[in-house]
Amino acid sequence: MNAPLRIAPSVCPHDCTSTCALDIEIVDAHTIGRVRGSRRNTYTDGVICEKVARYAERAQHPDRLTHPLLRNGPKGTKQWKKISWDEALDRVAQAFIDKAARHGTETVWPYFYAGTMGLVQRDGINRLRHAMKYSRWYSTICVALSDSGWLAGVGAKRGVDLREAAEHADVVIIWGGNPVHTQVNVMHHAMMAKKRGATLVVVDPYRTATASKANLHIALLPGTDGALACAMMHVLFAEGFADWEYLRRYTDCPDALAEHLKTRTPEWASAITGLSVETIVEFARLYGRNRRSFIRCHYGFSRSRNGAANMHAVTCLPAITGAWQHQGGGALYGHTGLYPLDRTLIEGLDMIDTNRRELVQSRLGPSLMGEADALNGGPPVTALLVQNTNPAMVCPELHKVHAGLAREDLFTCVHEQFMTETAAFADIVLPATTFLEHDDLYTASGHTVFQVARKIVEAPGEARENHFVICELAKRLGAEHAGFNMTTWELMDATLNRSGMWDAQTNYERGGQDFTYPFEKMHFLDGFETNDKKFHFRADWQSFGGRWQEMPELPDHLNVIDNATPEKPFRLVAAPARTFLNSTFTETPSSVKREARPTALIHPDDCIALGTSEGDRVHIGNERGVVIVHVKPQDGQQRGVVVVEGIWPNHHFENGIGINALTSADPGWPKGGAAFHDTAVWIRRVA
Repeated sequence: MNAPLRIAPSVCPHDCTSTCALDIEIVDAHTIGRVRGSRRNTYTDGVICEKVARYAERAQHPDRLTHPLLRNGPKGTKQWKKISWDEALDRVAQAFIDKAARHGTETVWPYFYAGTMGLVQRDGINRLRHAMKYSRWYSTICVALSDSGWLAGVGAKRGVDLREAAEHADVVIIWGGNPVHTQVNVMHHAMMAKKRGATLVVVDPYRTATASKANLHIALLPGTDGALACAMMHVLFAEGFADWEYLRRYTDCPDALAEHLKTRTPEWASAITGLSVETIVEFARLYGRNRRSFIRCHYGFSRSRNGAANMHAVTCLPAITGAWQHQGGGALYGHTGLYPLDRTLIEGLDMIDTNRRELVQSRLGPSLMGEADALNGGPPVTALLVQNTNPAMVCPELHKVHAGLAREDLFTCVHEQFMTETAAFADIVLPATTFLEHDDLYTASGHTVFQVARKIVEAPGEARENHFVICELAKRLGAEHAGFNMTTWELMDATLNRSGMWDAQTNYERGGQDFTYPFEKMHFLDGFETNDKKFHFRADWQSFGGRWQEMPELPDHLNVIDNATPEKPFRLVAAPARTFLNSTFTETPSSVKREARPTALIHPDDCIALGTSEGDRVHIGNERGVVIVHVKPQDGQQRGVVVVEGIWPNHHFENGIGINALTSADPGWPKGGAAFHDTAVWIRRVA
């Protein structure tokens, strides 16, 4: 009889707010079996997405990188020779020293993101950045716009627990997200609410898998969410749904807002959003009649040039009805403001030199191509250290990104699990561990539990964790900081001790530390986290910097989006696929089989006008580039909206360039942020 498999607890590290607790079957020292959700976390509640459930397929993929590689041919041709770790790290360190000697230390740009959400393995690269005075980092791919929009009103990145909404909300609104694809636990709790009798509303430009489960789908035009929210607020004031007692006590300028909104009528919003007046009014009344209304604000509707203004406008809704007062009512964008984590040791925050130039993550292409505004007054970027991200797929303006990465004067080291399209441009490629093969600690955005995970299997070949690479480079570069002299576990323990939290082992053994506040604080009944303790309808955009003067003083439609024109009559939404997570899982056969091929979802009437039918190939293009995809007619979106799901690898497109060739690196308002869902395009049938 076979012995039962050992089950090890772990935490999903991937770029998702759920940060799911996992139970992983251990077959042997190098091999995992099935991955299941764990019930030790009541938010994730044993539910995980299908891509992570199949994680053994990825962890044990035959194409995992297992040895350091040195480029042995032209960039991008994937010609390599194996070298030792010592030689690889020596070469990287010497290249950084040489480049800095010629151009100054700011010429080196450590570049990373959320291929892992583990704080030590993800953010330790900043410790090297600050110790060596390399170019600073402004993260804009994901949350720059949404963070500023939420914080402008609420003042802190926290909100009502979705578990509470599942039990008590009468209306649950999923605004600007598709959690069936991206955050399965949100959908789990939303469906619990629906089964209990709550009305489920989804606001999204197309009929997503989430919208198909809703009682009401509000299919507005991309980038017009602020107009919809303003018209809803107009109805709430005009029809007596505003809670004036709450408004007087908890908000900054309700009278000015009510006056401002008198002209933001449903008719006004209808012309902007493409929604009927009746739909807008029906939605507003549904929201106003049900004080236990909960809004789950997602990232999607903020990923346009006016995304911060959109987010702020939507967050105003529960302040008008006083929904925050009621069990199950209010809103949530993220919970990361709950955790009292001191990141000094991890990130070297005590070594930051604010005089060093800051480069913008989403503007990698313009930065590498030497555009003056992108370089922010500093030298050219001539050296990159890339961890946890694949910008040759995920960055906007891909043509510029690829041209920049192909520069012969650019030295690039990529530390990765697979030979990604970014790694193919590298001079040195280092093999990286997965979350199964190293220790780390995790905050969550979708829930309130802080978690610790331990290494549970050995890495293949010579793969090494991010912390190892950062510390070894620090030795060779002469960088000094206490964090470089600790093991990962020691760094975790020291960080948690400084933060007044449970130590790493206690956290691990107990399945996480919950930072849920009492009801009054979670619902801001003790005041919002602004200077005057009030929710701010009049946003202090100046505090965010950038182009704050151009932001609306009160919630409004900020008309700075890439509007459709006769030359570019379609608006493109580059939405997430179900079995990809950005560029992760695009290497696993089951995910590729499930997604099939890059496909454009187009309204049937637009298909007729274009002379296309299902399966036809079309060019989609604008001034930045052209891609070729297959057509799928789909109802549930307005005419003039085209949706391409998934960040497919470039090689899956006929002309070798992916969907982000079309998206712009222009910064959103007020202070940057990528506008992935804000793209005007033309569509032509392939002859």
